[in-house]
Amino acid sequence: MTVELTALTLAALLQYVQFVMYALPANIELGTGYTMSARDREPSRSMTDKTARLGRAFTNHFEGLILFAVAVIVTQLSGQNTPFTAVCATVYLFSRIVYIPAYALGWRPWRSIIWVVGFIATFLILAAALF
Repeated sequence: MTVELTALTLAALLQYVQFVMYALPANIELGTGYTMSARDREPSRSMTDKTARLGRAFTNHFEGLILFAVAVIVTQLSGQNTPFTAVCATVYLFSRIVYIPAYALGWRPWRSIIWVVGFIATFLILAAALF
């Protein structure tokens, strides 16, 4: 398996880890009565800031993972894997791992900087496939 595909696989598995990191405290804080409901109304209890941030980081990773998956698939199918695209894929994965505590703990402006690093790494993979 290429470095890019390995990074994509690990990034997808990271999404599962993020789900657990968010879902466990959310179920405790909101109660399973709410979390298992259709959620047609706002919860009667609120989550802590940290749990809410973990939820937003989880959602944010879905958004970034889509672009990263496209970048890796394009690179893979076109046979344009290079050491450069491998480094970019590794940087993306590392940035997503570091982004979780950065967001959960409210590291400003580092959270945004870490996000930009992963976003640029994905962009560079796509650009490398075109040029």
